[in-house]
Amino acid sequence: MSYLQINGVHKTYQEDLPVLKNFSLGIEKGQIISLIGESGSGKSTLLRIIAGLENRTQGEVFLDGIRIQNPKEKLVPGIDEIQLVYQEYHLYPNSTVEENISRPLLQYDKIYKEKRVADLLKLLGLEPFKDKLPRQLSGGQQQKVAIGRALSLEPQVLLLDEPFSSLDTIQRREIIEELKTMFETLGITVLFVTHDLDDALQMTENLVIIQKGKLIQKGHPEHIFSKPKNLYAAKLFSHLNPVQGKNKVFIRPSDIQLYKSTGILGKVIQRQYLVHYNLLTVRLSNGSIWKAEDKKRIFEVADKIFLKWEEEKEITISNPY
Repeated sequence: MSYLQINGVHKTYQEDLPVLKNFSLGIEKGQIISLIGESGSGKSTLLRIIAGLENRTQGEVFLDGIRIQNPKEKLVPGIDEIQLVYQEYHLYPNSTVEENISRPLLQYDKIYKEKRVADLLKLLGLEPFKDKLPRQLSGGQQQKVAIGRALSLEPQVLLLDEPFSSLDTIQRREIIEELKTMFETLGITVLFVTHDLDDALQMTENLVIIQKGKLIQKGHPEHIFSKPKNLYAAKLFSHLNPVQGKNKVFIRPSDIQLYKSTGILGKVIQRQYLVHYNLLTVRLSNGSIWKAEDKKRIFEVADKIFLKWEEEKEITISNPY
């Protein structure tokens, strides 16, 4: 049994509409996992069940071999060893940064509380802001306060429910890099939920894909990229071009080689400038519309273009769902 073990969890709010379907996952101590899925796939419900804040219909959750009780089995739902950080921060607006972080420690020894809060302020780079109110902070700083409050109880597991969705691209990139280093230093087990693949990959190379309440695939992103279990897992990484004459076989835009004289004939009908390449929309001679990456930025709209690719790069997807 893994350190955090989820066994066959099923959750139904309405009889015929399950939110989670026989979801099982094992997470080792100190491991950082990114759980990625579209809105409504059951990600947030799963986190609440793991934290002991939501009743599960079936299945069990264990932390270090100890069963996590449903809220209906406890007077006070949840356990200190597992802390959930919400997307909306849930900070106390009229309390300072220091007061927000120390709030879960109100009943603890004063000396321990002061030292723990001081350590967290330093760890999160919040010392200069300890006397400020949440409204005086940036979005990234507010998220750090929320994480600091969750860490105040020295949890073994931290659950992050899309915590960076309200931040801009630069803020997200910086805070994810900073927190990843901190989590690794602390050796804490982290389950990071997001719908953004870039955020997931920046946090860790341990991916878990959820779709409509079911675990679709898990593993290293390179393996999922090359051997996706279904169409959803494949399309998380890029657009897919259907290979003519081959049923359920696709080629990614990044795996297409572009030429001016030999290959499958097409015409560039749109060019989009992206950071590392131009994304071309190409109409093939049979009328199909494909996407291809022009890494050398040499083709223009209306140009003739010829496409080639290595057969080993083709992806066969037997399960469309």
